[in-house]
Amino acid sequence: MRTGPTVFNRLSVGLGLAFLYAPIALLILYSFNASRLVTVWAGFSTRWYAALAQDDQMLDAVWVTLRVGLISASLATVLGTLAAVALVRSGRFRGRALFSGMIYAPLVMPEVILGLSLLLLFVALGLPRGFWTVTVSHATVTLCYATVVIQARLASFDVSLEEAAQDLGCPPLMAFVKVTLPNIAPAVAAAWMLAFTLSLDDLVIASFTSGPGATTLPMRLYSQVRLGVNPEINAVSTLLIAVVGMGVLAAGLIQRRRENPG
Repeated sequence: MRTGPTVFNRLSVGLGLAFLYAPIALLILYSFNASRLVTVWAGFSTRWYAALAQDDQMLDAVWVTLRVGLISASLATVLGTLAAVALVRSGRFRGRALFSGMIYAPLVMPEVILGLSLLLLFVALGLPRGFWTVTVSHATVTLCYATVVIQARLASFDVSLEEAAQDLGCPPLMAFVKVTLPNIAPAVAAAWMLAFTLSLDDLVIASFTSGPGATTLPMRLYSQVRLGVNPEINAVSTLLIAVVGMGVLAAGLIQRRRENPG
């Protein structure tokens, strides 16, 4: 009896991968195009990477995006971990349904509604729009994703390990930090990566909540694409893909080392 993959299965996987990654490969290829026209290949060149290095506005947008992503992802992961602990460990407390619904609402709510709501909130509070309003907005939106990922891992964690540490004299908080947190670390790292990626990708919410000096990379790319695509956009997109790819690769290597310490 045949158990290996059939020709149809191989073809399906190949077509699926091509559909997903062929546009990305094409973008990377044309970032090295010597021509100013993105649809005409004129030879291999790194001129657009050199031009990118001299584009202060684009580099500033990249720096703002990375800072927003790092801070908002870290904040969302911390708050998501606390929310997951409350949902898993606290039983059926009063207001649990409301709390759970408020946590999961951004998962199904349109980004336009979220962006407008956050904008009205900042205006009502009299907060000037800028770097921190974008950061708080991204943390608010990505919090629900981090909570879902960490909650799924925490629900399957053996609580008796933490209880054993407490029986040996470890305080509850220290037992969570030294026993539970290392065991759910892969889920926490995955939640952080997901929140960071969503922050890098966001355009709608940042457009509502940003201000002077807080232009993110998606906003900069969108404004330039409306005037026409040039290979410099391909270059900065390629660098962004490389950053995300290295992050995913590093996370995979760390996870493999944890599973096979020898």
